[in-house]
Parts: sequence; C-alpha cells; structure tokens
Amino acid sequence: MLQKMKSVLVVGPKKDFNHLVDVLYQMGTIHLEEVTECLPAECENIRKMHPADHSEISTLIATIEGIVSLIPADQGAKKESDDIYRRTRSLSTPHAIKRAREVIGIVETSIKDHSGRISELEITVSGLNRYEKIIDKIQPLEQQLPILRGFEVTVLLVAKEFKDILDIIRPTLKEITDDQYELISAELDEETIAAITVFSRKYSDDVHHFLYSKNINEVRIPPEFANMPLAQALLMLDRKRREAIREREELTRDLENLSRDWYSELIALKTVLSEREEEIRAYHQFAETEFTVMVRGWIPSKFIKKTRDALSEAFGERVVMVEEKVTAARIDKVPVFYDNPRWIKPFEFFMQLASPPRYSEIDPTPIMAIFFPLFFGIIVGDIGYGILILLFSLVIRFRYAHIPWLHQISGILLISSFPAIFFGYLFGEFFGDFGEMMGWIHPVELFGVTWNRLEAMVPLLIITISIGVVHVVLGLVIGLVNAINSRKRKHICEKCGMIGLIAGLLLVLGVVARFLPEYLTIPAFIVLGVAVLLIIYGGGTLGAIEIMSTVGNILSYARLMAIGMASVILAMIANRLGGTMEVLLIGVLIAVMLHILNLILAMFSPSIHSVRLHVVEFFSKFYEGGGIPYKPFRTRPNKGEK
Repeated sequence: MLQKMKSVLVVGPKKDFNHLVDVLYQMGTIHLEEVTECLPAECENIRKMHPADHSEISTLIATIEGIVSLIPADQGAKKESDDIYRRTRSLSTPHAIKRAREVIGIVETSIKDHSGRISELEITVSGLNRYEKIIDKIQPLEQQLPILRGFEVTVLLVAKEFKDILDIIRPTLKEITDDQYELISAELDEETIAAITVFSRKYSDDVHHFLYSKNINEVRIPPEFANMPLAQALLMLDRKRREAIREREELTRDLENLSRDWYSELIALKTVLSEREEEIRAYHQFAETEFTVMVRGWIPSKFIKKTRDALSEAFGERVVMVEEKVTAARIDKVPVFYDNPRWIKPFEFFMQLASPPRYSEIDPTPIMAIFFPLFFGIIVGDIGYGILILLFSLVIRFRYAHIPWLHQISGILLISSFPAIFFGYLFGEFFGDFGEMMGWIHPVELFGVTWNRLEAMVPLLIITISIGVVHVVLGLVIGLVNAINSRKRKHICEKCGMIGLIAGLLLVLGVVARFLPEYLTIPAFIVLGVAVLLIIYGGGTLGAIEIMSTVGNILSYARLMAIGMASVILAMIANRLGGTMEVLLIGVLIAVMLHILNLILAMFSPSIHSVRLHVVEFFSKFYEGGGIPYKPFRTRPNKGEK
C-alpha cells in the first residue's frame, strides 16, 4: 500500500541556511518540490535561490578519486573509517574544502611519484623478462656467429608456417650489405624459428627498413647487452630484474603505509564533498527573502515526527515546519512511497517494471502478493517441484543477498513455493505421478471430486474461470473506487456497467445450467441491458468493444489449468520414458534430465503467465500509472527503504 504523504513548508533564518540543508539532507525524509511554483503570484519578495558555484568541489572530488585509484584500499579499520566520516561530515562546507586541500597537498605528489615509478619498474621487469626469454632461446646459436667489431646483431622471430621468408630475405640482405652479413636460423619451439643476423652498422637503417617492410618480427637486443656474450647478458638481465623488483616492492610498501595513514580520510572527504555537491545542486528548488529561506516538499506521515524532532533539536524555535493542505490541483504531484509489510515487499519488483501508481490510485502490490502465488501454485501443483523451488530460492536469497533484484525474485519464489506444495498435495503429485506410483501420495477427494488433474479437467476449468471472474471483478471494483476518488462520472458509469455485465452473464449462465430458478431470467436480461447502456454512456464505442475484451480476459484464466496440465504430462513422460530403459542408470538419468527441464519451465512459465494475467487482464481494469516516485533528498537510504 502507499504511505500517506504530507506537504510541508520549512522556514528558517537565512544565516542558518547551510546548516538547515545539512540537517534535511542527513535526515533523508523530504522529497523536494520547487517552492516558487507553489507560491501565490503576489509574493514578489520571495525569489528562487540560485545554486552556488561548486566547480572547486567537483575538482577536489576528481582529484581525490584519482589519488585513491593509485593506492591499495585499506580494508582494516572499519570503525575508524566510520569515526572519520562522522567527524568530517560535521565540518561546514568551507572547512571540508579546506581540509581536502590540505590532505591533497600532503599526499598527492608522493603518491603520484611512487605510482609512476612503480609503473615504470613494471614495464622494465616485463621487458627484461621478454629479453631474457629470447636470449636464453637463441644462446645455442651464439657459437656459430663470428666475433666482429662495428657489427650489429638483430634477432628475428618467424612463425614456422612462414619459414620460406628466410630464403627471400637472404638475397636482399646480401645486396643491401654488400655481402657483409651473416644469417643463422634454428627452431626455438614447435611454432617459432629464431634467426640471428649480423651486419655492418653502416647498413643498419636500410636493413631495418627492409625488415619492417616485410612485417618481420624484429627483436633488437638493448644496447647495454648487445656487445657482450649472451651468457653474460643473461646474468646482467637477471641482476637488473632483481633490482627492479626490489625497488618496486619497497615503493609498494610505502604506498601501503600511505594508504593506512590517509585512505579512510580520503574516502570520507570524497563522500562528504559529494554530499555537499548534491546539496548545492538542489538550491534552485529553495526560495529566499531578505532574511529567511524556505524549503517545500513531501514527507511520508511515518517520518513527520522524527523530521520535526531533528529540526527542533538542531535549531530550537528558529526553524518552523508547517504541514500544508493538499489541494486538488496538487494531488497529481504527490510522490508515491511504498510502505508494504515484509511479505509483500518482494512483489514490488513487478511494480518497478511499470510506472508507479498515481497517489490517488490504489496500490495493487498487496493484491498481487495474494494472487500471484495462488496462480503459480495452481500451475506448478507438485510437491517435489515445490520443494526444489523452495530450496533454490533459499540458496539465491542467502548467496546473492547483496543483489537487490535477485533478493526480491528469491522472495517471490520462496512465497510461491508453498502454494505449489499445497496444490501438489491436493492433486496428489510428487514429480508427476511418481509419488502415486510409489504409493506415497494420492489425489485428495474434495466436494465429491478426486482432484487428479488429468481426470478432473472440467472441474479445474470451472475453478480457474471462477478465479478469473473474481480477479477481473476485483480489478473493476478498484477502478470504480479510483474513479470515485478522482470524481470522473463517465468512468464511474463504465465500471458499474462492466460489473453489472458480468453479474448479468453469471445470472444467465446460472439459469441455463439450472443452478438458479427460471424466474431470474428476466431480471438477468434487465441487468444486462442497463449494464450495456452504462458502458456505452461511459466509454462510447470503445466501451462497447471493451465488453468483448472483458469476457476474453475472464476466459484467459483457463491457462492456469492448461499450462499446469502440460507440466503434468511432461513429468509423466519423464517417469514413463525412464521406466522403459533396460539399464537402470540410463533410465534414471533420462528421467532426471526431463524433470530438471520441467523444473526450469515450472519456475519461468508460471511466473510469466501469472504476471501476464495481472498486467493485461487485471491492471487494465483500473491501473493508469504515471505516478511520481518518492525520491528523498538524502545522503544514503534509510534502513528498510529502497
């Protein structure tokens, strides 16, 4: 159901403005409304406030985010972090900005220098590892190379599938270097051939340009290792790598120490400055005079007292909060706030898929919380599947409690599993007819009917259509209440006509089926005639079309029986097919796989069709939507809210 909302106007001295905004922001109960839009035109001395410049705050936030991204998160002192946040939050905006500047000035240069040097060392270590790997692989070729001064050594890596390229480049190298070169190749691994070419340095540019033009992977040995034996180069590479790793570890420890000293305060400053920036952005919704400031908005009735108490504690009698009367002109601007019991809250998930109801409408969530599990249970109707759905929902609920939408879906499945188990007991189903085959369970006999779904198709059809009548009529009644609240005469006539039409049709069917006496025939047709006239008056041509639509809506509830029947048949096929296998293990495996498929369908298909019956058949009778969601001006969600 929707919480009753109160329109409030908060008035206080201008000198307390910043503190007043902080208190309201920390309370997080008021949904702001622009003050000047609601004031009489003659209030010329009241003007809209203009947001202050918050560019410096944005710059500080961005700088802190950059610094925080460079240091490891301090996962230690949770309590200390909360204490720092509370202390920082108590600072005025100018003092918070000043403290942010001080902290940034202390840590920014040091952290950036350390992080930059660590990045350089990581690149160095990566490069040294690469060179070491290459030199280690080509070292066996070293003995075949001549020892010459003034010559350059280049390593070429060629994929085996392109090994013929070596025969192509030899003549060109000979021509470029005037035959002053040497090219030796050998297999490095199953996919790569390494080639070492030695040539006079005076031809270096021409050789490298030629190799580049042929897209040959050329690895140049760093100059400090180029003029020494490869074994010695490997030793030097290892020494340089160890030195780089040692320096990197020392710098990382320094960053960890900086994180322990400053991480919590940096996060607190970023959070507080973000909150202050959000406050400043809302200034355009406030109004001011020469000496006062005004804040107007909506507060749920349950939060009125604590908001008033907080203002009184902070300002005494200097700030006043007045409740205003909600006029008809403002009723469509009232935000909506869901305030449902715990067992209904999961079903708010479906309402999030559509626009919220208007404040003057009835919230359909509690009704959906009753009928959705009922529809789900009738369709699934199996003890075994119900138990598995219950266990699945519990696993999801506790494993993914941090994901709100999954937590809501698990709650819906959890609640819906119990009707599935109940109807499974009524229908005598445990993984289809497996429980009955084993003699564990049998369909219940009630009202002279044995509720085996395959044998009681007609009674089940009557039951599901009857549920459809109740559900659709309930939707029409809610639509009638909404129409009365909004004082729409034609809508009232149309809803009364639809209710009368269904009542008249039921009377006629009762007489035809001999459940009702024949003398009710004439009254039934009179009711039908009056109902049709009311529908045409209220809805015109579309109202007449709606007559057939409403009848079709009611018949649509037969899907509760039909889809459930399909699930039973698939479960029976699984049991029969598994039982026909000569090898027990294969039979069990086939049966289990088909039951798993049926279980997956039993979670998705009933959910989809139950939602459809609500959205198409039920909501269409009363629901308009287009409401304004309650978005309080606050720092973080209050406990128990979304």
